[in-house]
Amino acid sequence: MTKESFKAFLKRKNIEISGKRYGIDALGAMAQGLFCSLLIGTILNTLGTQFHIGFLTNPVLVVSETTSYTVGGLAMAMTGPAMAVAIGYALKAPPLVLFSLVTVGFAANGLGGAGGPLAVLVVAIIAAEFGKAVAGETKVDILVTPLVTIGIGVALSAWWAPALGAAAMKVGNLVMWATELRPFMMGIIVSVVVGMALTLPISSAAICAALGLTGLAGGAAVAGCCAQMVGFAVMSFKENKWGGLISQGIGTSMLQMGNIVKNPKIWIAPTLTAAITGPIATCVFHMEMNGAPVSSGMGTCGLVGQIGVYSGWVADVASGAKEAITGMDWLGLILICFVLPAILAPLINAGCRKLGWVKDGDLTL
Repeated sequence: MTKESFKAFLKRKNIEISGKRYGIDALGAMAQGLFCSLLIGTILNTLGTQFHIGFLTNPVLVVSETTSYTVGGLAMAMTGPAMAVAIGYALKAPPLVLFSLVTVGFAANGLGGAGGPLAVLVVAIIAAEFGKAVAGETKVDILVTPLVTIGIGVALSAWWAPALGAAAMKVGNLVMWATELRPFMMGIIVSVVVGMALTLPISSAAICAALGLTGLAGGAAVAGCCAQMVGFAVMSFKENKWGGLISQGIGTSMLQMGNIVKNPKIWIAPTLTAAITGPIATCVFHMEMNGAPVSSGMGTCGLVGQIGVYSGWVADVASGAKEAITGMDWLGLILICFVLPAILAPLINAGCRKLGWVKDGDLTL
């Protein structure tokens, strides 16, 4: 096959090897898949638990004595498939490839651990493109296309996903090193690193859960995640209006990853905000997150981070570790999680706009 004929083949198959197709289109779609599975599931579970809604807290599917799923749990279990199908959709995959990516996404996310989303991104792109290459080329397309897509996807998942998961946990090693520092420096590093992990295609919640991140470090992690989510939500309000405010503010800042790839400077404001609010949380308000460690990496997603802080207060009061929940506690939680990110990120971003680093439309979802 000549170079020209190969290019013609790729064009006919709509296979476009480019940074835009993979780093912007696919990544942006993956964030939507994540929102429609993991994040919606988390929100449903949180609503059910906090408001004692039986339909949301009782299992709707019992697989065995040790495995059952709530409505939210079912959505969370489909995180990998949802992301992979979203990626396939962005790559304009034909139906048989798109449907086959369900299995690929489940394998990559399950084997990838904390790096599951990153594994899904890499593996699903490759599996989808190979599937597109063979789709419609044989008389037994209904067999060949799924076999190629699933075979390549699962093989790459088994080969690469565990390594990508281990690489993601290197972020955890940095966080654990930071927890040994004095509260000021620890607050900066943990807040910035965990906040950036929340926006990147890796799982900040899984990292925090694996590390058992609670206490002051957990509070700093919550601060960093809120700086990213609320910061992006408010500073992009001009472009994305109320839908963007809600989807980023109580959903995920990962929705901005495609835009970050196009212009990394839009990440300056939320990240600097995290560097400010983190040490304020640890040194001024001594905000601790003593709920479930996974809450440290959730930020304002479904208000899971704030509920984690509150449940930790309640548990500490019950155990005698804390005398009472004070007004200072509530002031710190509100300022760190909502008010300061909503003020600081837009102000810092305004400075970036004056310098010409950020322009109108750079934050449009």
